[in-house]
Amino acid sequence: MGLKLAHLYAAPEVNPVNRKARAIPFFNPVNVYGRVFFFSWFGFMIAFWAWYTFPPLLTHTIKYDLNLSPAEVANSNIVSLLATLLVRVIAGPLCDQFGPRKVFGGLLLIGAIPLGLAPLVQNINGLYVSRFFIGILGGSFVPCQVWSTGFFDKNVVGTANALTGGFGNAGGGITYFIMPAVYDAFVASGRSPGQSWRLTFIIPLVMVIATGTALLLLCPDTPTGKWADRHLQAKENLHAHGIDETIVDIPGAITDRLPSTPPESNHEKVDLKIERKTSAAFDHEAQLSKTEMIQTAQGEIVQKPTLKEALQVARSPQTIFHILTYSCSFGSELAINAILASYYVKNFPSLGQTAASNYAAIFGFLNFVTRPLGGIVSDILYNYFGRSLWLKKMWIVVCGAVTGVLLIVIGVLDPRDQGVMFGLVAVMAVFLEAGNGANFSLVPHVHPFANGILSGLTGAGGNLGGVVFAVVFRFMDGGKGYARGFWVIGVVNLGIALGVSWIRPLPRGQVGGH
Repeated sequence: MGLKLAHLYAAPEVNPVNRKARAIPFFNPVNVYGRVFFFSWFGFMIAFWAWYTFPPLLTHTIKYDLNLSPAEVANSNIVSLLATLLVRVIAGPLCDQFGPRKVFGGLLLIGAIPLGLAPLVQNINGLYVSRFFIGILGGSFVPCQVWSTGFFDKNVVGTANALTGGFGNAGGGITYFIMPAVYDAFVASGRSPGQSWRLTFIIPLVMVIATGTALLLLCPDTPTGKWADRHLQAKENLHAHGIDETIVDIPGAITDRLPSTPPESNHEKVDLKIERKTSAAFDHEAQLSKTEMIQTAQGEIVQKPTLKEALQVARSPQTIFHILTYSCSFGSELAINAILASYYVKNFPSLGQTAASNYAAIFGFLNFVTRPLGGIVSDILYNYFGRSLWLKKMWIVVCGAVTGVLLIVIGVLDPRDQGVMFGLVAVMAVFLEAGNGANFSLVPHVHPFANGILSGLTGAGGNLGGVVFAVVFRFMDGGKGYARGFWVIGVVNLGIALGVSWIRPLPRGQVGGH
């Protein structure tokens, strides 16, 4: 299916078995697919903004108000990633068990509690506690991606996940732009710096609560309805197309469960079949072969995970590939996002807190373009070169290797010219953030029956990388050796990208996902 302008606003063509959309109605929030797409990226963007509310003002205002040392600031950056790491590991299986919509909304509303208490911080211990629990919001990335994967089919899922993740990550740029501006406005109104930085938290707090509530009330679990009925709906969709073969082995056979509607008589079945055909035409069903339909039902319907299945998924080479590569790309982004304004102030003292934050915001804002670019390129390689998943995988490797080289260049040069510094960081960000989008373009193809587990482990890998790289910055010249930190992180990115390039994109014999 070629790209058409109408795909951006018209009701999309759908997969006849899982009802996933084969186009992204970007400008149509009334359509259920467009609405879920909107709340996927917007919810994560608000969560990311709230997760990173401290760093823009931590460079100067909060640091002096709480009398913090550079080492304590660096420690708080590490602490903020620890809770997110734990939440992402747990969120994956929870998505498979209860559905991503409920997990997404729950994380936003639970994360709003420590966010609302953040203004009560009076010392370094309070800062550590506050940033740790606000880190819950960072875990919302996992349900964001699982939810998006559940609504968009293989031909566009890379682009959909890259757009939702990229727009969400742009919250890291929004916070660097909005928080200093709101702070400056409060100071200009006559409030003290200590009062002003605390009042700035009101805005992200309101947005988090409103967004979490809205997505729970306005959106469905899956394209077929309730999360608990997804297996039944797949079987019914197969039957509606004249296919009655047994589908996926799931805990508790489908025949053990009663459908949500009463059994029909023969006459009612005929009427229902006619009704389904009418509905199918209205929904613009894609034309799939019988084999493709059966493979979709057998291998691409998310199951409730057992411990044995979770361990098998966790230790597969493909999962390790995604964890390691995402720990480099997203981990580097998290660590750099936390220190970039401080690095700019160190090399260019004349900038000051607000200007340095504005320039640092560019790094996050680029996610609006760069992460989607990674997914779009990945989908192009897949759709126009024989549905090759090897090309999708090698695109991840290329992004990681080029990022590593550029990080090394920045670290070695340690630029003192603003044009050179900002230019190198921007070019590096293109490949770094494109690598994030490329990674989650391949994830939906791997172990599709356990998408939540794989997404959770991969997302947690990103946070683990963020912790490791934040520790690198922490111990480089007492938290001030930013250039050396870039160099070390670049070597790690380059080494891991090349070191895992041999791993197959899919496990041998996997059903579905191709």
